[in-house]
Formats: sequence, C-alpha cells, structure tokens
Amino acid sequence: MQPEIRVLSQPAERPAQANKVLRNTYWLLGLTMAPTVVGASIGVHLNLLPFMAQSPILSIILPLAVMFGLFWGISANRNNGLGVALLLALTFFMGLMLGPILQVALSLKNGGQLIGLAAGGTGVIFFSLAGLATFSKRDFSFMGKFLFIGLILLVLASLANLFFQIPVLALALSAIGVLIFSGFILVDVSRIVHGGETNYVMATLSIYLDIYNLFINLLNILMAVAGQRN
Repeated sequence: MQPEIRVLSQPAERPAQANKVLRNTYWLLGLTMAPTVVGASIGVHLNLLPFMAQSPILSIILPLAVMFGLFWGISANRNNGLGVALLLALTFFMGLMLGPILQVALSLKNGGQLIGLAAGGTGVIFFSLAGLATFSKRDFSFMGKFLFIGLILLVLASLANLFFQIPVLALALSAIGVLIFSGFILVDVSRIVHGGETNYVMATLSIYLDIYNLFINLLNILMAVAGQRN
C-alpha cells in the first residue's frame, strides 16, 4: 500500500504547490503596480525627451545596463527578501522609463483617454489570457521558443526603425508586439500552473515584463490610430 500512497500523493501536491506560487505571484504583481505608478509620475515630470533626442544611443544603453543589473540581482536573490526589494526597485525604474511615452501621449488632446484605454485594454487582455491559462488543461509552454524567436526579430526590427523612422512599420511592430507579449502571458502563467516555475519572485518578474510591454505597444497603437494632435 505504501507505494500506492506515494503515487497518489504526488499529483495532489503539485496543484497545491502551483496554486501557492500563483497566489503569491498575483499578490506580488499587484504590489509592483504601486512603484510603477509612482515612477511613471516622476518620469513624466523629469522631461527625459530632450536627453533622449540628444543622446539616443546613450538613452538606450544606460537603461538597459540598469535593467540587466537588477535582473541579475533579482535572480541571485530570488529566495530571500532582497529579491522582492530589488523587484520593487526595478518596477519603480520601469515606471520612470514610461515617462517619455506618457509625455508624448499627454501632449495629445485625448492623451489621458488613450492612456486609460491602453491600461484598460492591458488589464482585459491579461485577465482573459491568465484565466485561460489557469483553467484550461492545455499547457501553453510549447509556444515559448517561437515567441522568443519572434521577440528577437521584433527587437532587431525596432532598432532598425530607429534609423529609418517609418511610421507604418512602427505601427506594424507594435501590433506584432501586442501578439507576442499576449502569447508570453499565456506561456508564463501556464508554466506556473503546470509546475514549470516554482519561484514566485521570478514568475512575477516575467509576467510584469509581459504586462509592461503589452501596455506600451497598445499605447503606441492608440496614439498612432486615434491620437488627436493639438
């Protein structure tokens, strides 16, 4: 009887562990929104647009250096309180980096409405896909490799468009970005549900980045399609 008890107990333990990680992830994800909003409010008033226009390369390299440094620190401290603190510091910094795009949006007549629509759309997409990944029996992790390749191509095309400045291409890349980061939400939540990710700090980091980039791409699309110039 003892071997049977072991075999039967393992499937029961896995959902309980996955549910715990999922609950902690959603709790921490909600907490990350506060420093993001504070950082974004400060970023809007810092007026980083002139610096970005004068030093486009430096304005890319410096944020990336800070981000990857924080990524490393979070990963190295994923199992202690410092990892949570660094994650919150990262979300504050990511909020700061939202400043320029929010400034551009707020320069439009309906900029506030567009920001609200982008935030609402991001929320609807996230909760819909997270619910699908949670309650569906399907494991979406198989999409990860394809999405990663798509992400690399998207980054390369976006960097190229910094020099070409083609509006139609920028709009197309934003639309592709919405699809890619929506797919990543499915993959990352599915990994938690099916036991592929057991650390809620790293799970929160992944899903936060999905939501962050989804919001930016949605806002870019709304500004291009429905933005009212002064």
